[in-house]
Amino acid sequence: MKIKVRVSHEEDTKYAFLICKKIEESAKIRGTGISKKDPEYIKLIIIHGNAVIAFCDEKLAGFSYLETFQNEEFVVNSGLIVFPEFRKQGLAKIIKIEIFKLSRKKFPNSKIFSITTSNPVIKINTELGFKPVSFSELTHSEKFWKGCQSCANFDILTRNQRKMCLCTGLLYNSNTDNKKKDKNYLSIGDKKDKNYLSIGDKIVLAYSGGLDTSYCLKYLIQKKYEVHTVIINTGGFKKDELDQIEKRALSIGSKSHKTIDAIEEYYQNCIKYLIFGNILKNNTYPLSASSERIFQAIKIAQYATYIQAKAIAHGSTGAGNDQIRFDIAFQIICPEKITFSPIREMKVSRKEEIEYLKNKGVSICWDKAKYSINKGIWGTSIGGKETLTSYHDFPEEAYPTKLKRKKSENLELEFEKGELVSVNQEKGKATKNIIKIEQIASEFAIGRGIHIGDTILGIKGRIAFEASAAIIIIKAHHLLEKHILTKWQLYWKEQLSNWYGMLLHEAQYLDPVMRDIEKFLKSTQERLTGTVDIILYPYRFHLVGIKSKFDLMTSSNMTAKYGEMNYAWTAEDVKGFSKIFSNQMKMYHNLNNKKKEE
Repeated sequence: MKIKVRVSHEEDTKYAFLICKKIEESAKIRGTGISKKDPEYIKLIIIHGNAVIAFCDEKLAGFSYLETFQNEEFVVNSGLIVFPEFRKQGLAKIIKIEIFKLSRKKFPNSKIFSITTSNPVIKINTELGFKPVSFSELTHSEKFWKGCQSCANFDILTRNQRKMCLCTGLLYNSNTDNKKKDKNYLSIGDKKDKNYLSIGDKIVLAYSGGLDTSYCLKYLIQKKYEVHTVIINTGGFKKDELDQIEKRALSIGSKSHKTIDAIEEYYQNCIKYLIFGNILKNNTYPLSASSERIFQAIKIAQYATYIQAKAIAHGSTGAGNDQIRFDIAFQIICPEKITFSPIREMKVSRKEEIEYLKNKGVSICWDKAKYSINKGIWGTSIGGKETLTSYHDFPEEAYPTKLKRKKSENLELEFEKGELVSVNQEKGKATKNIIKIEQIASEFAIGRGIHIGDTILGIKGRIAFEASAAIIIIKAHHLLEKHILTKWQLYWKEQLSNWYGMLLHEAQYLDPVMRDIEKFLKSTQERLTGTVDIILYPYRFHLVGIKSKFDLMTSSNMTAKYGEMNYAWTAEDVKGFSKIFSNQMKMYHNLNNKKKEE
């Protein structure tokens, strides 16, 4: 017999009437217990994921749910039912354990209680850490106690002024020493951390194959969790590199490893708008790593939900931006899952990570890597000892790509409605074109820089980067815009683009205002079609000019050229315009001069 017990979802509302019927039938047979439940109320509980449902050989076999009272101070585990044909299979215990786990996960600070006349249920609760208590220690909520009205023994409860009945009150208090007595409980982080995980629980680890995530993987395996690693490729890895990362994860002990390609999704949902907005953080940095993280986090959260993991772990430290980006995305997309970072929670140093891995037999030369490198389709960020100071220059040898070409070369980019459609007259998808430009321009060592910015946590950060494709595309696109868009389009684009870049950097991508800004940016690109000619040199590039049928400099209606003779207006027109245009300034200065004379 194949048994499956899981958390409820909306599609399970179809079982509500049958569940209520079975609860009523069971109560009549026992002669005690709550006999009637409102199917519509049970549907709401099911929709909110506050129930667990059991299946035997894909047939509905059992049910239990939770409710909260007194502003979530108390959580009750109630409505436990196993259909008669599936009893004596140990199913009641499995359901009871799962509803208990669900209660602790969703309401870690609440007291969990149950009232029952069933000796087997009392035994199961006791094994989980519940203690028999008087009813006075349970919730005082009138709503809860009114729910007992359908029980045959409600008059006993009433006569005793709710102090006692045939039921036994059982209470699990997460604020007592229950955690210390629970052998399966392992705390994550410091003693103040109220999240919990049990031995064997499934965890998804965001795994890049580097030191930090390899440490996390080994540590979590040592703690006897079931760890599944996942890497999200946003354009920074070749196939052989991804294969090596998978081998490393499996060799360390990952239960499974998944590589998810998100390059096209990353472009369509983010890079495209970074180009539309000509976005460079502090007029310098193309948001290479910071824009990637949110999409990696989204895909990780989706994967964790797909494989029904209980928690998601990542390798962020406590001082950077990425921890915020990961945590926020996970909290929004899968709020029911525990999120944590062992390195952040335990404040582990790089030296301690290396020593730990060596002691556990993971013999990779981590200490030889002087620089941390994060590469993606939109650029590469590099951190090292030089970026920890304000005055050290970043050495030539630290940049991943080296200068290979010294003779200048022409480059032509073509845009259609703001999107890059061809490179040197060869059509291709935007992502392929970005990669092609990077391959050409990186050999000129173009796009290098050092960015100094404000972190989400308020401290200053300094990183080196190389992003030849991103810098060239943004600058070429901006030049095309300056020829095609109106003065006020350019002005307001710059204002909103700055906000878009800042909000993206600070982990606010999922705020709906970002979709609003994207609609505005997209609307400005309707006429943004044309080609841009560029010359590449070692370490730099030169924007030559543009060609576009929408170029406002070559409009057929234009009968005047800047600095030259015109036929669109007369000298008298200009004099009149200047007189009116300066009117308010003249009034101000006339009044100001009179005050000075007085």
